[in-house]
Amino acid sequence: MARKAAPRAGKRKDARQAIIESALTLAASRGWLRVGLGDIAEAAEVSLAELRAEFSSRNAIVAAYIADIDRAVLDARDPEMAGRPATERLFDVLMKRFDLLNAQREGVVAILRSSPSNAEGVLCGSLTLRRSMRWMLEAADLSSAGLRGEFRVSALCALYLTMLRVWLHDDSEDMARTMAVLDRRLRRLDRLTRSLCRLAPNREWRDTQPAEAG
Repeated sequence: MARKAAPRAGKRKDARQAIIESALTLAASRGWLRVGLGDIAEAAEVSLAELRAEFSSRNAIVAAYIADIDRAVLDARDPEMAGRPATERLFDVLMKRFDLLNAQREGVVAILRSSPSNAEGVLCGSLTLRRSMRWMLEAADLSSAGLRGEFRVSALCALYLTMLRVWLHDDSEDMARTMAVLDRRLRRLDRLTRSLCRLAPNREWRDTQPAEAG
């Protein structure tokens, strides 16, 4: 029996994107808790077998969307931010991320609101969140390696989850409230980090990128 030809890369990429977009569109129109895998397959015009070949679950679809956001932020890095204070670099990176989320705002909001008491769980778990925030640090030219890097990742995860809730209720066209709160909290985080660096007895903590905050 002759083997079937493998799907072309372009076709698989189109199916993957259609599935992600359909999932977010359905979440916006129905609420995430009412969206099944069959609904997503039908809206994306793929079979359940094709959907299963791409994603193992609804959470995997959301995780893929988050990974796409990560890559888009990394692609949009601004070389003119090099040399700016760390708080400004992180502000630029995180606002780019919220700009990208706005493109599918209604769907993302529906997913977040499906479990308001556990936003981290809705975003596919702490490992996915930590992976994203690790890349956001690197996008801001802040190392995520070592003891200091792990602290940064944890701190940025907490900050991002808080900012998601702010963004969730910010209906302004220019995200003015999100920007204002993010600026304040990044400055607060910077002060905390500086204090810990002064107090930490560990050389690795003290000496990693000493001039990064500008």
